[in-house]
Amino acid sequence: MANVVVVGAQWGDEGKGKIVDWLSERADVIARFQGGHNAGHTLVIDGKVYKLHALPSGVVRGGKLSVIGNGVVLDPWHLMEEIATLRGQGVEITPETLVVAENTPLILPLHGELDRAREAAATGNVKIGTTGRGIGPAYEDKVGRRAIRVADLADAATLEARVDRALLHHDALRRGLGMEPVDREDLLARLRAVAADLLPFAGPVWRRMDEARRAGRRILFEGAQGALLDIDFGTYPYVTSSNVIAGQAATGVGLGPGAIDFVLGIVKAYTTRVGEGPFPTELHDADGERLGTRGHEFGTTTGRKRRCGWFDATLVRQTCATSGVDGIALTKLDVLDGFERLRICTGYRLGDQTLDHLPTAAEAQARCEPIYEEMEGWSESTEGARSWADLPGGAIKYVRRIEELVRCPVALLSTSPEREDTILVRDPFED
Repeated sequence: MANVVVVGAQWGDEGKGKIVDWLSERADVIARFQGGHNAGHTLVIDGKVYKLHALPSGVVRGGKLSVIGNGVVLDPWHLMEEIATLRGQGVEITPETLVVAENTPLILPLHGELDRAREAAATGNVKIGTTGRGIGPAYEDKVGRRAIRVADLADAATLEARVDRALLHHDALRRGLGMEPVDREDLLARLRAVAADLLPFAGPVWRRMDEARRAGRRILFEGAQGALLDIDFGTYPYVTSSNVIAGQAATGVGLGPGAIDFVLGIVKAYTTRVGEGPFPTELHDADGERLGTRGHEFGTTTGRKRRCGWFDATLVRQTCATSGVDGIALTKLDVLDGFERLRICTGYRLGDQTLDHLPTAAEAQARCEPIYEEMEGWSESTEGARSWADLPGGAIKYVRRIEELVRCPVALLSTSPEREDTILVRDPFED
């Protein structure tokens, strides 16, 4: 039985929620391995809509173990609110069905405050387009060895010492930004209060994952955001603060790389991006508006309108390489129904150069002009198709051309938000 990593192969918002839910029904363990509650998955199950941010998608499925790994940064108050919301929708979440890694760093209120203050102080192209949820500052504290982790909540003396170490750093930063110092006693009181709710879910995730693997249980590793937002291989500095690519799946839960058997890259049939940063195929015309309207392109977490553009095969080929993608899940093909002509980016022009990859330097990325090839569209509907025979010829040609250009086969094809409207080409769990 294969263990499967699901990663977004663009800038996020590729439709991972539906695909992860589709796969999680057949998995035994579903593990989040990076990111924070700036991620957003929308699941539609039997007509009921679930919006998840911190929790793995498997929590809405009975009989599964859901895991929040050490690669995540966790806002404990948000987590408890999310659990309460889902319980109100009839979802059972207990310490037997959800485990949070003891070594997971916490997102504190001061992290969100710092995040928003920095973004407000930034001007022009210095703005990153952060969600303001405190994700970046929390990862900074982790790397700076001043994070408060889940396990620290269990001991009063340790917790106070950790808070003092964090405030030594943060109060100095806040003074520089004209902010008031953190109220130490209020922060400690809030942490003590949430500890009683969070600690029952805490455990040694590395051990639970090792036991699951040795027992031959199917593990689904769930990533957030997209590979183009990876801190090392994304469009830096307009990126998230963690590694998003598939290699992080093992590190983010405490397993070795041999635990990964299949990498599934989620790819939208066109391209979208939220926030600042380069976007070579972005459209500012009627086609861009049409993609956004038909695709309902508004962020699950922020509600911000997504920027839309033609499919960029050059970028996806690059992310398939950096994540070692074995197969792609192509989503939102139905959004392209009715377009007379479609464009696919096959490379870039940068001055007098022709490039087959996106350059590393941000200044060069911003100047890249897409090189397009055109294809005929299709007038027939692909919405709800569940087999190749249901697809018009033009749609099949488009999919096949994408496979050629990104050098990776399609494993799944999604033709609507409904989980059943999926064409299975290659089963990741049976690879």
